[in-house]
Amino acid sequence: MMDVLSFPWIDFSVAGVVIGSIYALMAVGLALIFGVSNLINFAHGAVFTIGSYIGWTCLMYLGLPLWLSVFVVAIGGGMVGALIEWLAIRPLNRQSRIAPLLATIGVGLILDQLVHIIFSATPRALSADLPDWRVTVGTGTIGIVDIFIFSTAVVSAGLLYLLLFKTKIGMAVRATAQDDDAAMQMGVKIHAVNMTVFATAGALGAIAGLLVGLYFNSIDPVTSFNIMLKGMVAIVIGGMANVPGAIGGGLILGLIESYGIGFFGASYRDLFAFAVLLLMLLFKPNGLFAKARERQAEPMTGTFVTQSRPFPIPWWATALVVLLAALLPMLDRPYVTQVMTNALIYALAGMSLTLVAGTVGMVSIGHAAFLAIGAYVSALLTLAGLPVALGLLSAGIITAVLGTGLAYPSFRLRGHYVSIGTLALGQIVVLVILNWDSVTNGSLGLYGIPPLEFFGLPLFSTNATYWFVLAIVVVAGLLQARLLNSHLGRTWRAIREDTVAAETYGVASNYYKGLAFGFAGFIAGIGGAVTAHQFSFIDYNTFNLLISVLILTIAILGGLGNITGAVLGAVLVAALPEMFRVLAEYRMMFYGVALILLIRFRPQGLLGSG
Repeated sequence: MMDVLSFPWIDFSVAGVVIGSIYALMAVGLALIFGVSNLINFAHGAVFTIGSYIGWTCLMYLGLPLWLSVFVVAIGGGMVGALIEWLAIRPLNRQSRIAPLLATIGVGLILDQLVHIIFSATPRALSADLPDWRVTVGTGTIGIVDIFIFSTAVVSAGLLYLLLFKTKIGMAVRATAQDDDAAMQMGVKIHAVNMTVFATAGALGAIAGLLVGLYFNSIDPVTSFNIMLKGMVAIVIGGMANVPGAIGGGLILGLIESYGIGFFGASYRDLFAFAVLLLMLLFKPNGLFAKARERQAEPMTGTFVTQSRPFPIPWWATALVVLLAALLPMLDRPYVTQVMTNALIYALAGMSLTLVAGTVGMVSIGHAAFLAIGAYVSALLTLAGLPVALGLLSAGIITAVLGTGLAYPSFRLRGHYVSIGTLALGQIVVLVILNWDSVTNGSLGLYGIPPLEFFGLPLFSTNATYWFVLAIVVVAGLLQARLLNSHLGRTWRAIREDTVAAETYGVASNYYKGLAFGFAGFIAGIGGAVTAHQFSFIDYNTFNLLISVLILTIAILGGLGNITGAVLGAVLVAALPEMFRVLAEYRMMFYGVALILLIRFRPQGLLGSG
């Protein structure tokens, strides 16, 4: 840790302001969309990535001047933003508020996959023909790239101000943000306003993508989710629908990150960002620059689970399917058996998520954190000499306790803040694993994890592992079904349908949410532990954000709250792409398309919501 007196404050302050300016551009776009559409646009990071590659094409491939490249990037980003609104958001304007949020996750997956296909996953160098000089300021320096990035951000903010306050469309945008129903009655064309907002946000996000590439002299297609999350942190700091606050939040986040890197190292950059996000959600969810009477977020429980009767499946049919599944290894197809084993592990994760999202109504976007906790707990304990069977059980118990404790702060959140809070928790768990070198071995991960066995009975063969995981899925499914059909399950569904009404009748909602997360954590923790012992190696990236998105897709595909649906969704999402490995390059696009189509045409899932 660097000494405060010898710390180069000017250099790190300049770096913080420059990178904060880029975060501000991202945050302004997110704040605009949220203010008008009451929506967190998870595809905004993909627009950022597209902007960086449009900039690379202009500067490095076509040789265009920098000023013209910025203009082309803004146009391209605006067109992508408008298409997102037209194709993915507008068809869902009659559905619940959580539906378009989930749709933007699918759009982001598709756009990211397209960038990978067109430009490959290899990072590319990006530079501009600018003078190589620096201005000395005290003990620090400011470069021409720093000045250009800050100036571009200021000019973009100025143009946005002119658009919002000096044009008729800007007046319509502000009126819609204040009261969309009243604006519609006054003749405002809401669809045109929404498309304008998405286009404006897309242009700002794309410019931010170009500026980041210039600042770091390279672009990378895997940065979209991370940069989108940074913009989200910035708007939470400044205020979800507060455009000036978003600018301030971006600058504050940039300075926090820069000083954190200077004192503790670059690996702590994201940890500081998400820690700030969590603290803001807990203590000042409306942001530092919120107005005195900022409108409170409404509960989102019960707003996505479409009321429908679950598809009736007789008990004998379920038993027959389980019997046929148990006979699968007899086909003597080890690869198919291995794929189905992985699908069953995902089924455990899907069952745990469908409990908290479908039954209690809390949509978690960081659910892979439960798998990560379970995997590391069991791996560490068994590497220390504990039998694997006890390691699996300990993983479930510790994940239930620790996961519930980590999720508890999100119980008091409302609206989109629930999804943001669970997302932040998921990222914090991964970053703690990355930086806790003395325990988790940091980025090197844990290797040599003991294979599966049950008190001396080896289970590490392909067939034995499959039967063992299948048995866990059956037991967990029966136990969860028993809970859902009990008084406890009815209480969970009451909280999902109307938290306020349930609390009015004396239901302690936080207590019952804790029970749901505890049981979900127990199942997911065992699933993560089985993964660790199955592959004998895990690292911080084994259970990343994309795994959380995959689990969410599984839960929605089968039907939120539907146990059998979670198993079916896992088989379809995790197993089928493996059967068609020739199309492996398009796997994430498949997930994104599936998520969008489900939300658009079958929000209750294939087997109906529970």
